[in-house]
This record gives sequence, C-alpha cells and structure tokens, in this order.
Amino acid sequence: MDGCRFGVERKKWELPFLAEAEELAGLRRVMRLHLGLWGLHSMVDAAQICVTELVGNVVKHVGAGTPTCLTVSMNGGHLRIEVSDPDGQALPTLVKASGLAEGGRGIALVDGVAARWGVILRGDSKVTWCELATGLLTADGHVRGVQVAKVEALLGLCGLGERRGSSRHELLSVTEAAQAATGLIADLLHWLRAHGFDVDEALDRAQLHFEAEAEAEAV
Repeated sequence: MDGCRFGVERKKWELPFLAEAEELAGLRRVMRLHLGLWGLHSMVDAAQICVTELVGNVVKHVGAGTPTCLTVSMNGGHLRIEVSDPDGQALPTLVKASGLAEGGRGIALVDGVAARWGVILRGDSKVTWCELATGLLTADGHVRGVQVAKVEALLGLCGLGERRGSSRHELLSVTEAAQAATGLIADLLHWLRAHGFDVDEALDRAQLHFEAEAEAEAV
C-alpha cells in the first residue's frame, strides 16, 4: 500500500427498503455490485452473509414490511454495514444454537465473519452494525498484489501518478486513476501495432490471462 498514487473513493451509501424475505436476494446483488465498484471483490461473500442475517433478524423479530435502511461505509480499513429499523425494543442477541435448531444462528453467523458488531439505540429506533476487516490500511486504499504494484510503479514512471497543478502529493480519485490506466493501455496498443502485432489478438490474450489469474486468486 505504501507509495500508492491512486485512492479508491468509497463514499457512504444508503438504501431504504421494506424488510421482506423476498428482498434478501436483491440486497445481496446490490452488495456484490457496490463492493465490485469499490474493488473489494474478496469481501462479497462475508458482506452478503451479514446483510442477509441482519435484515433477516428484522423480518423475524420486528416484522415483515418494517421500514428499514441499509448503510454501507468504510471505517478506516474496515467495511462497515449498518441495518436500521424503528424498533428500539427487539434487540439482537448472540445465542448458541443447539443441535439442529433452525433459529438463533443469524447473529452467530455475523459474529463468525465480522471483526466486531454491535447495536446503537436511538430513542425508539436502533442500528445493528458490523465491521469486516478488509486488509486495507486506509479507507481509500486498494488490495495488494504483484500485478497492482507493477502497474503503480509503471504509471509513476510515465508521470501519470500525480495530479497536475498540485504542489504536494495527493491521491487521485478512482476516476482519474481509471483514465490514466486506460491511456496507458491505449499507448501499449499503439506500441504493439507499431511492431506488427495484432491488437485484437493481444487484447484477447490479455483478457484470458487476467481471468486465469483472477480465478486463481479466488481459490
């Protein structure tokens, strides 16, 4: 992470909805989409578990159709997930489910995947929250990796890692970083064509190579 020239902007977002069992699949898709945009692909499964169980807890103990809000943000290097509802009485508790019991496992699952969790009472409402360790050093950092580090160094050598007109080091936004990286890819394609290579074939081979490495990282 040290020496990173590009910051991934991760603004807090909120999604109001009515707590229904039928909404859970959609909430999981929303989490996958947003975490993908944040570059936190490895956090998707754990985050989906937490959202499913926290919202399921509202459906079961507060009631179906309850006005609820999902809030997702970064707290330093932790991904923070909050589920708020208008009931300050039905508090989630960590219980040890026995044997084949189907109930009582929700908060236990959250406790198992989250670094920490808790409940904030706000008068006649509450917020149940949990935080997942991402391995990032900062809220706007990105995942480590040999390939990522190589590109960071290359962008720096090409002079693409500093904001123009700035007299001090500042992180570039993810949009600026994407523009810089896209420009570098285009330059590489020009280089390949100038040396007689088929650009489309190079792009296809690069895509296959990337997918193979991404699949290996996910295992």
